Amino acid sequence: MNEREAARAHGAVRGHAEAHGAHEGAHVVPTSTYLKVGLVLAVITAVEFGIVYVPALKPVLIPLLLILSAAKFVLVAGFFMHLKFDRWVLAGFFAAGLILALGTYLGLGAIFAHRGG
Repeated sequence: MNEREAARAHGAVRGHAEAHGAHEGAHVVPTSTYLKVGLVLAVITAVEFGIVYVPALKPVLIPLLLILSAAKFVLVAGFFMHLKFDRWVLAGFFAAGLILALGTYLGLGAIFAHRGG
């Protein structure tokens, strides 16, 4: 990359930052935080694989897996999608869309289950 291209790229980055405005209390997450979250996700995944092979947990297997999956979803959305650091309104829009999608999925599932199809 020559100097002219480097200057153009720097200007684009600066323009992008200016377009979003100055973040007050900018969130710079240390790499160690991401590594910790990744480790927790790996442990939860290992637990998910492990509980499948425990016969005593068969009656509660599906609810346990759903709870563990929801915990992983919250971690990924909160840290890797930066919802934890955004304004609550943005997280609210995300949650509203998620609830709407889940409601649509469950509603259509009920309709098709009732129709036998």
